[in-house]
Formats: sequence, C-alpha cells, structure tokens
Amino acid sequence: MRVKELIVYKNFLGKEDRILRHMAWLMNHLGEECHEEKAARRLHECIHGLLEMAGGYGFYGNLWHCYLTNLLVNNENSYSRACEIRGAVEGTINQAVLHDIAVFKEFFDFDLDKLANLQGGESLSLILEFENSHGGSRVYNSRIRDRICHLAVKLAGDRTPEEMKDTLTEFYRDYGVGRFGLHKAFRVVRKKGGAQIVPIQNIAHVHLDDLVGYEIAKKKLIENTEAFVEGRKANNCLLFGDAGTGKSSSIKAIANEYYDAGLRIIEVYKHQFQDLNDVITQIKNRNYRFIIYMDDLSFEDFETEYKYLKAVIEGGLEKKPENVLIYATSNRRHIIREKFSDKEDRRDDLHSSDTVQEKLSLASRFGVTIFFASPDKKEFQNIVRVLAGRYGIAMPQEELLLEANKWELSHGGLSGRTAQQFIDYLLGKKE
Repeated sequence: MRVKELIVYKNFLGKEDRILRHMAWLMNHLGEECHEEKAARRLHECIHGLLEMAGGYGFYGNLWHCYLTNLLVNNENSYSRACEIRGAVEGTINQAVLHDIAVFKEFFDFDLDKLANLQGGESLSLILEFENSHGGSRVYNSRIRDRICHLAVKLAGDRTPEEMKDTLTEFYRDYGVGRFGLHKAFRVVRKKGGAQIVPIQNIAHVHLDDLVGYEIAKKKLIENTEAFVEGRKANNCLLFGDAGTGKSSSIKAIANEYYDAGLRIIEVYKHQFQDLNDVITQIKNRNYRFIIYMDDLSFEDFETEYKYLKAVIEGGLEKKPENVLIYATSNRRHIIREKFSDKEDRRDDLHSSDTVQEKLSLASRFGVTIFFASPDKKEFQNIVRVLAGRYGIAMPQEELLLEANKWELSHGGLSGRTAQQFIDYLLGKKE
C-alpha cells in the first residue's frame, strides 16, 4: 500500500497514523513467511488499537473504515481548510487531493479477510461488524459520532476516487474539518508550545426558547449574532445584569443555535487574557465565525488584566479579524469596580477624571450592551409555571406557586436560576 506516497493528507496529529502504517505494512508483506511473526504481532496491535478507538470515540460498524474516515475528517490541510463551510475549490490542488484519495480508496477496498490466515486473524471479525454496547463517546457528541460512522459507510460504497473526493468535500462544506468542524465549543489551555484551543466535549444543550421571558434581550442578541454569522457588520456584546438571569445560558444557546451556520465559541478566562493574541492568530484565517466568550467578567482595582482585553478589542495596530467577536457576561455594567473615591479630588491623583475614564473605557468598547434584570414576583411565578409544564410536574397551581415562593425566600431570591433549581428539587422528590 502506498501510504508513503501521500502528498496532501500526510501529516496526522500525534500517533493517529500508527494503525495506518501498521496496516499498510501488513498489506504489503502479506504471505511472506519470513515476516509471519512480525505480521501477527502488528495485526494484534491494530485490532487492539481499533477496539480502543471504538471505546473512546463510540464508533460502530466497520471500525477500519471508521478509523480511515476519522483521519480524513480531522486532517487540516490546504484543501480541507479551503473547503470548510464554502465547499469545492478550483485549482491544481484538486489533482494532488485526488491522488491521495486514490490511495485511501485502496485501504477502503482492501479485503481484510486476506489477513485471516495470520495468527490471531480470527479476531478480525471483532472489528468488521462492531456493536458498541454503551453508545457513548469521550471525544465527540453522539451526533458528530454518527455523522462519521455514516460517512464511513458512504465512502466505502463510492466506486471511484472521484466519487470519494466529492463525498468528502461535501462533508467539509456541511460540517467543516478537524476540531473546529466537529466541535462547537472550546477552551484555551496553556501547554509547552503556547496557548492551545481544545474542544469542550459536552456543552449543555440549551436553546433560546428554554429561557423564559427576556424577549427583548434575546432579540437583541439574536440580531447581532445573525449579522455576524451572515458576514454583515456586528458588534462585540456585553450581557450584564443580576445573577441567575440567564446571561450565560443565552451564550450557550447561541452556540447551539448557530453551530450549523459555522459559529464556534471559545471560552477564555481572565487569567488567560495574555494569550488572546495567540488565540486570535490561530483562528483568524479559518472559514468559521468565532465568538470569544468571557463569563462573569469583572475586575477589582488591583487587577490589570483588562488592559490586555482593551488592546485586543480596539487599539492595537493589527486590525481585528472580521471572523472574531467578543461576547462577555458580567454582573457589573462597567465591568471594573468603581468607588466614590475615584471621582474625588485626591492628592495622589492630579487628574481624577482620567481614573474614571480609564475604568469606563473597557465597557465602552462593547458596541452592544444587553441588560438582564431579575424578574419581579409575577414574572418569577410565570417562569415557574412554564418550567413545571415543560417538565411535566403535576401539582395544583396554587400549591406550586406557594412552594416556589417559600423556595426563593431561602434560596437566592427571584431569578430564573432559582426557579430552575426549585423545579429540579421537585423532580428529585418525584423520582
């Protein structure tokens, strides 16, 4: 097998291509008695690796085909990055890609039963029609896992390299490639080589309709986000207001709502602001739209990390990429703590107004600000009623609202979060 002839699909992350190299060696040395012991050992390693992959990724069916497909959908190269979200491209690169796909087709079409005569070859049946018992995945959510398994079946059924190339290109157009294509939310981790963007495996499946009330706030957030994903002018966005009113849930809902339109969310914490330029460098030339999300953003007097953020939002020499926005949530309208002493003529500050302006300048760089206020008693009771109906809680309304009022008095006051916690409490008792 011509694995060393790959041109575009050449560099795989870490040890992802180890099984591929071992299987290529087995196919090339099939029937050679002098390599029989080595072949049996490598076959065992491949079967072990494919079974481990099935356990981690949740794959099912023909694990060899799933493995090959997973390599193709995760390989970020000049062709796959050009096709993500946009679809087929023109140029000489297509010839090189078609050459590589022809190599992969040989792997897809190889009859693994030819390896059955090797010692341990009877174990091949384990990987050809694998049934996953738990159905879960530590790497992908179930929807992405199923897409890869279905793509594996489709690629295996394609009759020519040209058909395989078209099928793969269609996948890149619809879902993207690599970590950004297969995941919707990410966090930043500092490693030896610098800041790395890693997927968040399980994001809460929150939708905007799940947030009861706040129609004006949601409409404002939707309008700004839709303008962004459609390539129109949009603003950085600050969601501020009382605790437990749905600010963070709204951001999660946005991530779920516009994932198919190419929107991705990257969560950044305050202590990581110094890595923001590195993060933006990694995403600015991709075909996705990225929201850098900062939850519960606030600063005390002695904290200076906000200066990094100010420079990134506006003020640096390099123009901010058009595919990047910053969304933040905060309990403070002006983010940085303010004191009455800031406005007093103090001996140690000749220009006290400058101190005030410095603290207001960060919040002013968010072009859209959305206020989330705590609900009043009537709105709180309406949230409770809606949630109770949504979760199928059968309780007389008078009793439900009476218990809800008792709950909020001792559990944080009037807020959507308190209402949800009360409903969770009732569901726990019910079960």
